[in-house]
Amino acid sequence: MAIRIPDIQGIVNRLKPARGQDVVETAPPEFSFTTFFKKKQKIAAFPEYDFERAGSLVEGEVPEGYTEIERYYVDKGRSLVIIGLNKRTNQYEYLLFEPKLSEFEYELLERLHEDMRSALILTDEELEKDKRVLLLEKIQELLHEYGIHLEESSLFRLQYYLIRNFIGWGRIDALMKDHYLEDISCDGHRIPLFLYHRKYRNVKTNIMFEPEVLNSLAITLAQRSGKHISTGTPMLDATLPDGSRLQLTLGTEVTTRGTSFTIRKFREEPFSPVELMEYGTFSAEMLVYFWLAIENQKSLLFIGGTASGKTTSLNAVSFFIPPMAKVVSIEDTREITLYHENWIASVTRETVSEGANIISMFDLLRAAMRQRPEYILVGEVRGVEAQTLFQAMNTGHTTFSTMHAGSVDAAIHRLENEPLNVPRNMITALNIVSVQALVYRGTERVRRSLEIVEIAGIDPSTGNLRVNTVFDYDPVQDVFSYKGRSQVYADIADRRGWSREQLEAEIARRKRVLQAMETQKIVDYVRVSRIFQAYHINPDLVTGNLDDLSRVLE
Repeated sequence: MAIRIPDIQGIVNRLKPARGQDVVETAPPEFSFTTFFKKKQKIAAFPEYDFERAGSLVEGEVPEGYTEIERYYVDKGRSLVIIGLNKRTNQYEYLLFEPKLSEFEYELLERLHEDMRSALILTDEELEKDKRVLLLEKIQELLHEYGIHLEESSLFRLQYYLIRNFIGWGRIDALMKDHYLEDISCDGHRIPLFLYHRKYRNVKTNIMFEPEVLNSLAITLAQRSGKHISTGTPMLDATLPDGSRLQLTLGTEVTTRGTSFTIRKFREEPFSPVELMEYGTFSAEMLVYFWLAIENQKSLLFIGGTASGKTTSLNAVSFFIPPMAKVVSIEDTREITLYHENWIASVTRETVSEGANIISMFDLLRAAMRQRPEYILVGEVRGVEAQTLFQAMNTGHTTFSTMHAGSVDAAIHRLENEPLNVPRNMITALNIVSVQALVYRGTERVRRSLEIVEIAGIDPSTGNLRVNTVFDYDPVQDVFSYKGRSQVYADIADRRGWSREQLEAEIARRKRVLQAMETQKIVDYVRVSRIFQAYHINPDLVTGNLDDLSRVLE
């Protein structure tokens, strides 16, 4: 069967990295058309790649001028990362290596890529199949139609790129799968991508894009998030299907160096309180404080700078909400994840078509007030919704939220002035403020709660807000200290009729539960939530099984 391989420049250029940044370039193996054009045979199932049997498809050679620090697979055998120290700049760099294609394989990949577009017009039966399985079937059908027989290693390389481009995220697919990465940042065309790595912090990559490729990727990211972007509306804030936050600008109208995007990656499983205790963000005593405060309907505000862990902490302490309480969360991009059945998760909406209404955080918060929630979680306070939020606090709704501010004084100043304009007497309904920061411990950057402060009312003589610091952080020793006085604890003891000894006994008991969970490595959010819920229903069941908390989960 004669087939025509069309001009390869179009798709091949989109698949290949920019000149000088080619992460797949190598001396091509010898291939000839006569080797691969065979008589049609019965279509066999597409072989599944197995690293143990087939070996690695990718080779990582450290470039000249670099010292290898660490290497690891993102996709075992198919995408390899080398962290290299650039000897000239003395900076870490993130070097990504993917399977190497010969010129013949590039041509065949282009043909498959083009023909796959029509092949993926699916029947109703096919729509129910797994995307990956269906794609592999279509690839094999096309190869059979071409009358081509390939070596297994070639099949695996083609499989990698077709799955990457049709189901994955194209050139940034490996970055999206790398669990060490928090942020992916593209500053413009022909500029290397920059990443925030959990171990190596800000690193430069060996990946960059030509203008047309970058614009195509930007449109794909917008479409995958269910939004529209164009030169008329060149800015976009959205949530990707995996929950990651996307900020995107198209072209050079807003960002003069070309299309740019930032992806703040979403952790599939939220951090539990026990994990934050392991990482040192909070101590066990601080988590017990939050536990009792939330159970007794105290309102919280987490403040701090960018990437200080505000939303992570908000999500983690929300695990202390009683199991049957009604919860409403309000966000502009979805980040909050709860293991809680009675929970309404709401997000804002921009205009999607002519005549459609914008649904703002203010609209959602106003609607939430009519839903009779016991707890309201607001992703971030930044506008007129602040007044409604504090009205909710003053009418007895327990609310948790986050806000950008470096200190309690700065937070109060923001709340009282434009555009928030919250009256001072309404701020007194807020009970607790936790100040978070990203700080250095030696060369490592870690997230810590710098202090936990209570709003203790208004001083009648001066009219200023009175605050009480309950916990503070010692950066020298990397420890937290309790200041010995808490109005929240005093209010809880008064409402429950506890003596000081009973309050201290309850604090000690809950602390033992948290420490037992840490010791027994019960850190995933589902099991942690179940133990907190079990404690709320029957504390004696949990405390009676502290030596083996798995019995509580049975």
